[in-house]
Amino acid sequence: MISLGRRRILSVLLAAFVILTVWRARELSASGGGAAPERPMTGYSKYEPEKDYFWRTIKHNFPINPSQMRSLPTSAAATLPPIQAKFPPESADEKKVRLGRRNDIKESFIKSWNAYKKYAWLRDEVTPVSGSYKDPFGGWGATLIDALDTLWIMGLKDEFEYAVYDVEKNALFLSTLSKEINVFETTIRFLGGLLSAYDLSGDKRLLVKAHNVGDMLYKAFDTPNHLPIARWDLHDAAYGNKQESQSTSLLAEIGSLCMEFTRLSLLTKDPKYYDAVQHISELLAASQEKTKLPGMWPVVVDTQKEYFDAGTTYTLGGMADSTYEYFPKMMALLGQQDGIYYDMYTRSMEAANEYLFYRPMTPTSEDILFPGFVDIDANDPSRKKELRPASGHLTCFTGGMLALGGKLISSNDHLSWADKLTNGCVWAYRSFATGVMPETFYLSPCADRDSCPWDATKWQADVAKAHGAGGGTKEAQSIIAKEHIPEGFSSIMDARYILRPEAIESVFIMYRITGDRKWQDKAWEMWKAIDNLTSTKLANSAVRNMNPPEGQKVEMADSMESFWLGETLKYFYLIFSEPDLISLDEWVFNTEAHPFKRLR
Repeated sequence: MISLGRRRILSVLLAAFVILTVWRARELSASGGGAAPERPMTGYSKYEPEKDYFWRTIKHNFPINPSQMRSLPTSAAATLPPIQAKFPPESADEKKVRLGRRNDIKESFIKSWNAYKKYAWLRDEVTPVSGSYKDPFGGWGATLIDALDTLWIMGLKDEFEYAVYDVEKNALFLSTLSKEINVFETTIRFLGGLLSAYDLSGDKRLLVKAHNVGDMLYKAFDTPNHLPIARWDLHDAAYGNKQESQSTSLLAEIGSLCMEFTRLSLLTKDPKYYDAVQHISELLAASQEKTKLPGMWPVVVDTQKEYFDAGTTYTLGGMADSTYEYFPKMMALLGQQDGIYYDMYTRSMEAANEYLFYRPMTPTSEDILFPGFVDIDANDPSRKKELRPASGHLTCFTGGMLALGGKLISSNDHLSWADKLTNGCVWAYRSFATGVMPETFYLSPCADRDSCPWDATKWQADVAKAHGAGGGTKEAQSIIAKEHIPEGFSSIMDARYILRPEAIESVFIMYRITGDRKWQDKAWEMWKAIDNLTSTKLANSAVRNMNPPEGQKVEMADSMESFWLGETLKYFYLIFSEPDLISLDEWVFNTEAHPFKRLR
């Protein structure tokens, strides 16, 4: 026999399903499978939370007493040092060049945005070659919401209003066609995108939606230890079934929710979101010196047992990256010069510099750095820390992170590392004939970071080793020729370029903290190479191999992730904009490039 409580839940779910079905039918019946319809313009609306929103009314199995929640900061605890440089005067000719470059990027954005509007409206992504769509993020319109703040920043206010109208009417966040959702991706893209668009525009409709997304995601924390379920079956949760966090989670998935949930608490004055993520941060802080590599955490953690040293690989790259990125950003967001975020940031970067940062051997002896990987045998009591000199696009955020952190804590060492790490990624772009770096690769590491003359024999030996070819010069030369490997690289593990933003993100931040126009020139060089490689008739597409053999045509992957409009083009646009447009002294970006207002 079904209880009255269960009947109520089922009736609400049925209503939600009907609403969702109508929404889906509207999408699918549109021309081209998703063309945006005509509609009237509307004004801003008054902020009133939807009190009967399903995820706000559903009962929690493991509720937290509000009196036991952590107190929400209401003002900055300290006056932090300025981040942005004092920029030199700009001549008329320099301004003309800068604005011309910015306009080129804006036109590319409009081209991609129009393709999304025509072929994939309300869907997650447009396919930029075939002119169709796909829904890898629950079908909630990832590109639409990721691009909202970019529309505002670029001054495309009519397009912004057009988009917000449909977000208000159609982004319900009740159910999904996916079996489960990635809580991390949903947080950084959807919650982050809505919060940022609200912070920029003041349009209360966006805060209503952000509040709804936050309450949906908050249900993922309804576990015995209040740690979230990283890959969450929200349908099971909607039925009121008890759930618990997983025994295997990725560090980035658990440690990269704090900015968005904290900003939501600050805007709604409800401390529960901040309390949820601060709990995670406190557990990370308590375990930081207890891991196999003290100061850092492995890629894999066990949130079910609250064991933050389950894995054996340590990196600043993918699957761990944004956990570290958020430490200085939380300092900036909350105006905190000390505390757990300061401690975790400074200690983790101390460990990263000692064990992960390495200088690659290059023909011109470039003084650059890359972050690698450290693998530790859990069964080896000596805890030998072995560097794996692999890097990739996802590690390129580290320069920008250290630039921001270095300014916040007034550390010349961090600023020096930031410069070398960012220039490392610029060098990687320049090393390939297409002018674009691959997704992941191995480099030939230097034995000494202070002095590293070029040694062709060692490079070839590293190439042979990376390919399991013994170490012979002849074998190495054959591999180099066949795989088109530039000097200094030992292996290209993943030759895709998927329109990633991390390199330009760091170049942008380096420009803003130094005021040096050389970073704008580097950005322009990168932009022309990216656009030349990825441009399609409709938009821009990821490519399967950014380093094709000579004479071979580049193969398009027919994919344009939402971060192309939400991150990559935003950073390119901002580096050629006036420095006070989204000043880093007033705003801080989440890992999806959504700027949040800093607490004052």
